[in-house]
Amino acid sequence: MPTHLKPLTLTELKDNWPKYQKNFHVPIPFITPGWLEAWWANFRGGDDLFLTEISSGNDVIGIAPLRTGGDTTRFIGSADVCDYLDFMVKEGSENEFFQALLESLDHANTKTVELESLRPDSTALKHLLPMAKSRGLRVDVADTDVSLDMPLAPTWDAYRSSLTTHQRHEIGRKMRRLEEAGDIRFDITVPVDTDTELATFIRLLRASRADKAGFMTAAMESYFKNLAESMNRSGYLRFGHLRMGREIVASIMCFDYNGTRYLYNSGYDPQYSSLSVGLLSKIYSIKDAIEQKMNRYDFLKGTETYKYHLGGVEMPISRLRIELK
Repeated sequence: MPTHLKPLTLTELKDNWPKYQKNFHVPIPFITPGWLEAWWANFRGGDDLFLTEISSGNDVIGIAPLRTGGDTTRFIGSADVCDYLDFMVKEGSENEFFQALLESLDHANTKTVELESLRPDSTALKHLLPMAKSRGLRVDVADTDVSLDMPLAPTWDAYRSSLTTHQRHEIGRKMRRLEEAGDIRFDITVPVDTDTELATFIRLLRASRADKAGFMTAAMESYFKNLAESMNRSGYLRFGHLRMGREIVASIMCFDYNGTRYLYNSGYDPQYSSLSVGLLSKIYSIKDAIEQKMNRYDFLKGTETYKYHLGGVEMPISRLRIELK
């Protein structure tokens, strides 16, 4: 059946999203319209949009969320703020989708396709990579980072039992010490006022570590504001608050998507660092995710020690480069 490629605007992607979701599974939140829109508004630079709908007959079989700069084509997104990236493809139509895409790129000015933030189960690695090799194209795959995630146990007690004896005792000790220090409460909320929530979160993020303060530039703050607003409209955004009395002493920003909680970033008041409020905000978030009957908890990229101690399992994150010409 002949394939057809149609360029899309981000507005068209958003308008057609309910229809697309019926046609194919979108495995990660980082390629949903709200996320792509926020990234494009803040970081596009001089790139051109190459967002493409690919159809087979009358059936839309996938979306290529791409951008072009010079003779290189990349995903809309970047590794510093998009932990995973991929294509959106109808299951069983991968060969047809990538054949059409490669032919389109070959006829364009693209010399190099450079795709970053790829999970091992991404369609790019599972289907595009072997197709490019079969065509004799020069390809290079490199591991660029590590992410950690874990399946969630059905109960809090079962989760604690899955940890080492030492870690289980450490978590219990830290939780008891915090609870003895005052009136403790943790909640995960769907924000009503994203500006207020984000201001608290960014204040605590900047205060918690010097490297996080350096990361949260004015441009990054603008991106986080756009991201919070768009992902809140989509229904995925959550803020977690660890409170002592009326004061928020730690905050996390996360996304609940398709049964997985993605821990995007966090911050805490260093005045309470002796009570491990930063770590405990994440532990309470895991407990809440279990209570919400979620399937997985994803710590996202980075090899921070606490992720291993809380049960995270390493997964390589890769970059794929394909030379077309």
